[in-house]
Amino acid sequence: MSSNTDQTNFCAKLAPLYEPALVKLYGNDPNTLQASKERYQDLCQGYTATFDLANLQNDSFYFFSTPGRSEIMGNHTDHQHGRVICSAISLDIIALVKPISEPVIRLKSKDYNKVDEIDLNDLNVHADEIGHSAALIRGVCAKLKELGYKVGGFECYTSANVPSGSGLSSSAAFEVMIISIIDKLYNNNVINPLLRAQIAQYAENVYFDKPCGLMDQCGCSFGGMIKIDFANSKDVNVEQFKNPFANSDYHLVISKAGGSHADLTNDYADIPAEMRSVSHCFGKNVLREVAEADFWRRLSQLRNQVNDRALLRSIHFFSEQERVEHAGQCLAKNDIAEFLKLVQASGQSSWQLLQNIYSNQNPLEQPISIALAVSAHILNGQGAYRVHGGGFAGTIQAYVPANLLAEYKQTIDAVCGANSVLDLQIRPYGAVCLEDII
Repeated sequence: MSSNTDQTNFCAKLAPLYEPALVKLYGNDPNTLQASKERYQDLCQGYTATFDLANLQNDSFYFFSTPGRSEIMGNHTDHQHGRVICSAISLDIIALVKPISEPVIRLKSKDYNKVDEIDLNDLNVHADEIGHSAALIRGVCAKLKELGYKVGGFECYTSANVPSGSGLSSSAAFEVMIISIIDKLYNNNVINPLLRAQIAQYAENVYFDKPCGLMDQCGCSFGGMIKIDFANSKDVNVEQFKNPFANSDYHLVISKAGGSHADLTNDYADIPAEMRSVSHCFGKNVLREVAEADFWRRLSQLRNQVNDRALLRSIHFFSEQERVEHAGQCLAKNDIAEFLKLVQASGQSSWQLLQNIYSNQNPLEQPISIALAVSAHILNGQGAYRVHGGGFAGTIQAYVPANLLAEYKQTIDAVCGANSVLDLQIRPYGAVCLEDII
């Protein structure tokens, strides 16, 4: 731990050095830029209050930033090897890192009192770490070592403005951040974004014990807006697009509708299980392996084999695949009007066919439905709105014209609670070390 004088002197040196990178990550709006500077200065103070500043010079520390992600289209289709569109966003996890010679990683997050300490000579699964950040760090290091990459020690202090439980992938951002740090410090940035995402997924699946897909990690790793095709799980195809909204009148908005994710495990698990119950009728593992024409031809027979909701969810899958492909073409042409129509149709499909807007366990509580209805009323045919992420509770996404943004924020806040609306930007960068983009 360092003295207050050391902290002040250290933090004061940083702003002029990194301002060009901050502009690239967060834009040049004066208020936003000032808030970003203050956030990084707060990061420095957190680091120096936690770790020793001895021998820490300007060339022996690094800043990292990893974005959250927002799912745009392809709701609940990745587990069926479908196509999705997602985007890196302006909310992120930032880190101040110092490499050390010891074979240990020490990490302190601003909102947690504990310092995670990972012995790099012990990279086995620890049962007592399951569900905690230490498991993700250990899992990332284990996979990197298995693949032949160098792994070394560092001390790290992090701060995040990606809200947990918001469907913006805070855990995926954390995993990808750890990989980007080790890649920068010990491997000369040779690990490509897809492999970073796959390593992060491994850590979450095996060490954190959460059976997630790969979309979240790809969104945090690549940056920008991307279309991902999971047809071949071993060779995922990723196509990147320029930000279609960079010069448009629309704001990408995520609103916290409310509701609890507690006891929704069965609701989430039912979706892939029911879709697979249909694919199994064709002798296939996932719906991507089933020809849509065969599905419609056998629909009357299928009603005797599986429940109706499984069939409706499968119809969502097939229609969503066509929409994602069409949306990718719109993004390539920068056809925003048609793209927003497809987003709206995708949202309606989630509501009517996928049915992940509220839980049947508690049908009297429908915060997502309320937020969507309010959005429809305010937007009145402009922009688009839809459920965001896994659904049943949590957040919605909307594309709001600038002239309606103030009214939208005011109304959603009044209905869903103060500060419910997050006005986001599509971020062109994935996980980065700031010195690499100065």
